[in-house]
Amino acid sequence: MPTELIALAAPVIFLAYSVFGMTGFGAAMVAIPVLVQLMPLQHAVPMVVLFDLACTGLVGVKNWRRVSVPELARVLPWMILGIALGATLLSKLPPKWPLIALGVFVLIMCVRNLQAAASGRVAPLRPFWAIPFGALGGVFSALFGTGGPIYTIYLSRRLPDVDQFRASISVIIFLSSVSRALVFGASGAYAEHSILMVAGMLLPVALLGVLVGSKVRTRVSQAMLKRFIVVLLAASGVAVLYKGLILPM
Repeated sequence: MPTELIALAAPVIFLAYSVFGMTGFGAAMVAIPVLVQLMPLQHAVPMVVLFDLACTGLVGVKNWRRVSVPELARVLPWMILGIALGATLLSKLPPKWPLIALGVFVLIMCVRNLQAAASGRVAPLRPFWAIPFGALGGVFSALFGTGGPIYTIYLSRRLPDVDQFRASISVIIFLSSVSRALVFGASGAYAEHSILMVAGMLLPVALLGVLVGSKVRTRVSQAMLKRFIVVLLAASGVAVLYKGLILPM
């Protein structure tokens, strides 16, 4: 791939992983819609998975003591099931309707969270919701690399402490990335030498973004960070919905 592509992708990757450094999620939702303008989706998603592996591993290891192990145990089995299903659907299902469904789902949940916050009644979700949220997150992670918002909606309603939420979502995305990387590797997605070359050159940019985002996070309040998460989710939902709507039938 040409050097021009790396130059265009670098600011996108830096911004995406700065967002990740602040919130613990959202990198793929920021990066993928822009990267697909520069390269095929079949290259963009596997490449971002490699960045996710490195960056979520770094954040998760640094904050391991803050991770909610019970929530991981609830979500992971259903996430793995969803990834297996999503990988199966990847080669068979047109992307239009799943993208539209994801966009609508995320926007509905954002509206519900805003309504609950306005009324002062942000009730936690019951543990049962780990099943649909984990499975849906796995399906969309495998299909489009965009499962983070789904895991985020669940964990943000289960873990009121922002640092615990950030550490837990990072570990979930890391384990999701490991599973997806294995699936993509088995399918031959990384046989394309240029994907690994570009990923290697852009990885320092992603790590720098995580460092900058982590520094910014310590200077804002938890309330502001939670509002930022909702705004980011809403923007991501709109972007995914738009992309689904413009795809051909």
